[in-house]
Amino acid sequence: MNAAYGFGGVSSSEGAGGNSPFLRPENMVHQTMPMRIKPAPRDSKISRVMGWGAAALMSALIVGSLGGCASSPKNPPDTKEQVAPIATPAAPAPTVTAAAPPKVEVGQTIIQARSRWVSVGWDTLPGLQQDTMGLGWRAWIKSCERSASMAPALATLCPQAMALANADTAGQRAWMFRHLQPYRVESLQGETQGLLTAYYEPVLDVSRTPTTRFNVPLYAPPANLATRKPWYTRKEMDTLPEAKAALSGRALVYLADPVDAMVLQIQGSGRIRVQQADGSFRTSRLAFAGTNEQPYKSVGKWLLDQGLTKDATWPGIKDWLARNPQRMQELLWSNPRMVFFREEALSNSDLDAGPRGAQGVALSAGRSIAVDPGSIPYGTPVWISSSGPQTQLQQLVVAQDTGSAITGAVRADYFAGSGAQAGDLAGRLKQPLQMWVLWPK
Repeated sequence: MNAAYGFGGVSSSEGAGGNSPFLRPENMVHQTMPMRIKPAPRDSKISRVMGWGAAALMSALIVGSLGGCASSPKNPPDTKEQVAPIATPAAPAPTVTAAAPPKVEVGQTIIQARSRWVSVGWDTLPGLQQDTMGLGWRAWIKSCERSASMAPALATLCPQAMALANADTAGQRAWMFRHLQPYRVESLQGETQGLLTAYYEPVLDVSRTPTTRFNVPLYAPPANLATRKPWYTRKEMDTLPEAKAALSGRALVYLADPVDAMVLQIQGSGRIRVQQADGSFRTSRLAFAGTNEQPYKSVGKWLLDQGLTKDATWPGIKDWLARNPQRMQELLWSNPRMVFFREEALSNSDLDAGPRGAQGVALSAGRSIAVDPGSIPYGTPVWISSSGPQTQLQQLVVAQDTGSAITGAVRADYFAGSGAQAGDLAGRLKQPLQMWVLWPK
């Protein structure tokens, strides 16, 4: 899924108010990052307790049958995680039993291109015993269905993970304890706290033909897009005859509000509803298909720089526009970037699935995140902890998407789902973040 800088209008890289990624290309093939493992610095505390004796002790602790599910996580009230049932593979599921977190060797370091991972004990993960694992596990299985895009070390565990699709929380957690090692994600300079924002999929009513109400076009890529780089700016597309001629016949649908059109371009994907002759509505998806390759300029930052607002969240931007409708075109033209779309049909089985992320799998509301792939490879299960005024999150998620504004070690964009309530969270969420990757032992 492609998306632009902040849904709230300001790129995080610009230092104010932004949320969502700016360029989230679809079906990006992950290139495995070279990794090297080195001992921890001398002042690190390394406990070497994973020898034969510890393994024997672990075996003695793992007894009984699979336990019951833990209590539900604190998911945002506006995110509905609807996931289609996943059939159990024909192969028998591995035998697992509930267990307490084992003692592990800590302080070992894995270096990535833009982060370092430091091994820690399972007991350092906040909320580990409270999260209901199933929804995060199902998101991980979606990544496993495209295991060729994952790091080989993770892909080798996919058959076992898929066999546990219908296991209970205790069984899934026990399997993680046996096969995965948590690593705290840090910057290369050792910073452990970063930023969590959110993005979502808008749902908008549209018309196939221009009308008095629906008169804002959303375009497919123009035929001559590749011949001119960068292509025309947003303002030039509205004013220059040659740009208008290149876009003639390329309109897919028409919206009623130019602000909604920009929101859709910022998010990079959305659902559209078209009224049929019998009065019913048909829903499809507009997916990212390219840009004019002009630089992105945050409309929120434009407002801040001129001292026109102190609230660069999207609700704040909409409030300013309601009070200054005569300046709407000026605000829109402040961002020269334009996004082009393609339409995708939605079957009944697709209605609960999110758009495809950069890994090429459908995103799961509340369980998929966009990351910097130079910090965390696609398909990696990640534990996140984030507390703030908008939501409290301590749960399993999966790195399945990216965006050019999502850069750095401890940085994630949280897929909130579809519709207005998810959009409200995406427009406001900006709070501290800690992350732990769960990597094969």
